[in-house]
Amino acid sequence: MVRAIVGANWGDEGKGKITDMLGKESDIIVRFQGGSNAGHTIINDYGKFALHLLPSGVFYGHTTSVIGNGVALNIPYLFNEINELVSRGVPKPKILVSDRAQILMPYHIAFDAYEEERLGGKSFGSTKSGIAPFYSDKYAKIGFQVSELFAPEDVLKEKVERVVAMKNVLLEHLYHKPLLDPEDIYNTLLEYKEMVEPYVCDVSLFLHQAIKEGKNILLEGQLGSLKDPDHGIYPMVTSSSTLAAYGAIGAGIPPYEIKNITTVVKAYSSAVGAGAFVSEIFGEEADELRKRGGDAGEFGATTGRPRRMGWFDAVATRYGCRIQGATEVALTVLDVLGYLDEIPICVGYEINGEVTKDFPTTTKLEIAKPVWKTLPGWKCDIRGIKNYDELPKECKDYIDAIEAEIGVPITMVSNGPGRDEIIKRK
Repeated sequence: MVRAIVGANWGDEGKGKITDMLGKESDIIVRFQGGSNAGHTIINDYGKFALHLLPSGVFYGHTTSVIGNGVALNIPYLFNEINELVSRGVPKPKILVSDRAQILMPYHIAFDAYEEERLGGKSFGSTKSGIAPFYSDKYAKIGFQVSELFAPEDVLKEKVERVVAMKNVLLEHLYHKPLLDPEDIYNTLLEYKEMVEPYVCDVSLFLHQAIKEGKNILLEGQLGSLKDPDHGIYPMVTSSSTLAAYGAIGAGIPPYEIKNITTVVKAYSSAVGAGAFVSEIFGEEADELRKRGGDAGEFGATTGRPRRMGWFDAVATRYGCRIQGATEVALTVLDVLGYLDEIPICVGYEINGEVTKDFPTTTKLEIAKPVWKTLPGWKCDIRGIKNYDELPKECKDYIDAIEAEIGVPITMVSNGPGRDEIIKRK
């Protein structure tokens, strides 16, 4: 069976923990999009880890971790991650890399930084990981696919020279930065070939066979619905689709094989980067939630930047679950809210004097104001509780209110950052 694990909001929902937990019952975990521009924080028996390219199931000896064709493959970064795990006592994971994955090059990272610098105050808040330039090249058909590393020397060299000529025009006349040397780029690709060759695989064929054999497969998404380039808060989005539907494309399997879409929802809101954020809060209120949130405060796993904070946004989350096709929801970081006397929920948006419960496009989102509903807090620590019935009534009422708003069953409630701090809910 194929199951997708994706985010309902801006990312940072706690997908890594849920993937790590469900990895125990899985044979294969596939990253199907994105690159090293976002991280999943994992806390388990080996310690605390921030994974960026590796799937979050790498800590189990029985799983195969797959980098799908939809991923922005930063080859040195991938192997640094593997080496760090091994150095900390984690058994070396079994890794497969799609021969159709495309390679994130050092110049993609440079171009990302140059463009943010050029845009100045109108920048996108990029992590400067090279993601937008990478996907731009992929769709302009001037990227390098892993399979091309194994092409005849003259074929690869010709493409390198053609790509570098185009890049150097931009470097010279738009960014006024040092030019690329085709020989350096070619040699970098040869180094990458040597690193990745033992892991290269026809991933689509591998997964086709695994499905036929009845293997359990997890598709792990990065970021969340609202960062999708088509259905998110465009243009303040990422450059690859963050939706479960893209999991079929980014892994190379038929869409009808995805039987379960576990959408991870945060019990409050947080976001890294620029863009509309209707339920955002500020000042001391935000600082307190940020300090208490996450596993060690709400800071980006990749950038370390303080996350923007907000109360739960039912409008955005309902939309995020709908666009993902959620079949179930895992509600995370609920334990964080135990300090509050009252907990606000954003249940609607006021736009030009009218209230809507439907998530709008960005131009309307920019002028939307939150419509609040306030629920009583439970004023106690719920960490350590394993049985749903043992939760305080106010806590269960909060979960019920969220479930009623989003219209998807909440089957799991996370009440702590650890792998086993989870409550199964019927």
